[in-house]
Amino acid sequence: MPALTFDHVTFSWPDGSLALDDVTAAFGERRTGLVGRNGSGKSTLLKLAAGVLRPTGGRILANGEPVRIRAGHGAPLVADDRIAYLPQTLTLDTTARVADLLGAGRALDAVRAIEAGDVSPERFDEVGDDWDIEARAQAALAEAGLAPEMLDRRVGELSGGEAMLVALAGVRLAGSAITLLDEPTNNLDRDARERVYEMVRSWRGTLVVVSHDLALLELMDDTAELYEHTFTTFGGPYSAWRASLEAAQATAAQQVADAKKELAKEKRQRIELETKIARRNRAGKKKAETLPPIVANAYARRAEESAGRLRVEAREKEGSAIAALDAADRLVRDDASVVFELPDPAVAAGRRILTLGDGERQWIVQGPERVALVGPNGAGKTTLLRRILDAGDGAPPDHSALAAADDAEQRATEAIALASELHTDRVGYLAQRLDGLDEAASAFETVRAAAPHLPDAELRNRLARFLIRGDAANRPVGSLSGGERFRVAIARLLLADPPPQLLVLDEPTNNLDIDTARHLREALAAYRGAVLVVSHDQAFLDDLEPDLTLELREGALTQL
Repeated sequence: MPALTFDHVTFSWPDGSLALDDVTAAFGERRTGLVGRNGSGKSTLLKLAAGVLRPTGGRILANGEPVRIRAGHGAPLVADDRIAYLPQTLTLDTTARVADLLGAGRALDAVRAIEAGDVSPERFDEVGDDWDIEARAQAALAEAGLAPEMLDRRVGELSGGEAMLVALAGVRLAGSAITLLDEPTNNLDRDARERVYEMVRSWRGTLVVVSHDLALLELMDDTAELYEHTFTTFGGPYSAWRASLEAAQATAAQQVADAKKELAKEKRQRIELETKIARRNRAGKKKAETLPPIVANAYARRAEESAGRLRVEAREKEGSAIAALDAADRLVRDDASVVFELPDPAVAAGRRILTLGDGERQWIVQGPERVALVGPNGAGKTTLLRRILDAGDGAPPDHSALAAADDAEQRATEAIALASELHTDRVGYLAQRLDGLDEAASAFETVRAAAPHLPDAELRNRLARFLIRGDAANRPVGSLSGGERFRVAIARLLLADPPPQLLVLDEPTNNLDIDTARHLREALAAYRGAVLVVSHDQAFLDDLEPDLTLELREGALTQL
């Protein structure tokens, strides 16, 4: 029996838009990579499997029993003690403790309360059999390469990569038979990704992973795809699936070409047939003039019957050729792509945009230059960006943050922020966690706030180029997938009036499918403003070809 089964599952959003249509799927005790274009329903499928969403139709079974939710918060989210689920937007909850992110918060608090003298029955119920929860939680953190003593820190104090590693440690700690991971390597540096890969190589039970990380997808036993609301499975990792798909598409394209040739031939033969019939009719009329009427009528009747049969045969052949072409056309994918139309801020080559410095050295960004900021998880890259942007908003230099820094590394990072300066107030910032969005507002309302003078019809046309179309534009941001949230955030940024002279992008490829990430790279290459990007995606940085690469490590900036 498969561990996880989707039985004719359909899911529609409250506005009626269809996310999944009659999906039947089965996941055994193997590692499965779930792929598909942004917005295809991958995250929705995982939420349904975890019980976070309820299907509109059909049913979902875990080990033969219907999926039911047990806990509504925390991470990993555990349904029925059988399913552990790591959502894509988990790290948005910056107020949670590390212990909560591990899924150990309630049991840990109960154990500590009992040790402090609280003997209420509720506390013992919360502990259950988890009397050693603190030791096991610390061991899980250590396995992920994190400090065991960080249990009581807040998620907001962690880098995005550290928060994801904590959550993955929580998944391991849960020990569920079925595990669902949504983009687990987002924000992770190279070393952290290697730790995740090692976990996956030794994973037991059923593992379903949504990811655009090609190295991670290569560790999968199977590859499943959601495409146009339907589900298919391929036995093998991503590269084998991709090769099979490309071969199938090449065959389909050849079938289309052959079908078009056959249809053209049948149309040509039908025209030639009509010409031939017309000639025969003219010849027959001349011949009929020399024949007795009864013979001439019989001759004409036979000619009409013969022409009719030929016409029927020709129409049938042409109809078959049209049907063959239609069938071949349906096999060829016509994937819509995001159109990133970056504005032209008309930044002159010598225009100073940004100064980055550490008190001893300075790097001045002028004109449409590209700057990459790299460094390990926890080095303070996102903190540095936010300090620089806060100062650019007109806030006074935050010397208190420097004084309050816990260690020398943090003080050095704060000092870099104080020594850096923005020279423009036209800055577009894409946060790593996409946490600057109003969850209750619609996609249309979110972008409208940044472009108040754009007519509604034009705004909807622009959103359509970001594949935010029809009813999707009216859905609350909180209901969108990571890829859809990204498209809303980038649309708000790029459609802003006036256009930004500096784009600050923090891990911009985290939630993008492979094709969309390529389109973003191409658009940034043609952008006439300055770009400052933080990324662990080396392929993205290589294609961007930055003019300057700076590494932040142990509180020091170094040019690479």
